[in-house]
Amino acid sequence: MNIFVQWMTDLLKWLYSLTILAGIPSYGIAIILLTIIIKMLIYPLTWKQMASMRKTVDIQPKLQAVQKKYKNDPQTMNAKIMELYKENNVNPAGGCLPMVIQLPIFWALYSALFNFNNYIADPSQAHFLWLDLTLKDPFYILAVLAAATTFLQTKVTSPSSASAGANDAAASTQKTMLYIMPLFMGYITSTVPSGLGVYWVVMNIVSILQQLYINHKLDMGKQKAA
Repeated sequence: MNIFVQWMTDLLKWLYSLTILAGIPSYGIAIILLTIIIKMLIYPLTWKQMASMRKTVDIQPKLQAVQKKYKNDPQTMNAKIMELYKENNVNPAGGCLPMVIQLPIFWALYSALFNFNNYIADPSQAHFLWLDLTLKDPFYILAVLAAATTFLQTKVTSPSSASAGANDAAASTQKTMLYIMPLFMGYITSTVPSGLGVYWVVMNIVSILQQLYINHKLDMGKQKAA
């Protein structure tokens, strides 16, 4: 993992050197570029994750019908559910595996940014807009942006058909997460160096744009299949 963190740190330094060549030396811009690059690299995983989630939501009515019909026969119910997954080409773990693969990437990026102040030769290099990237945002603007973009990202990630197919407990949990997670991320952003806050806000914005595109493609594919 340390090697991965070092690789991420070296990449951030290299991107900073590009901003120098461009005549706009800025670690803030380097962080933005790094975040966009990471999101582009893992886009295929994001697509796979969302496609799997969408398929799982689409078969919810059939899944609930099986669960209701065989509620007194768990063994048969599990067998029928697996048949349903197979018929619809759904992998129950398909939505989780891409996320697990992404975790080392995000952890390495987090570690690189958390130790940001250890490899800045000139303190002036850490200034970006109103921020000192090695310190917390004194105005909590990043925290507000992190909460707002997390809310939007969670909103667009939730499949539009989820409310129709999900049971009351799942819908309640989803609604709770929609509001709790943004508040949590806003709080976390207010306590860490603002370089991490910039990363989180940019990542959310890119994720929202990617998700809108993925939702559009999946909806188009569903219409053609119908």
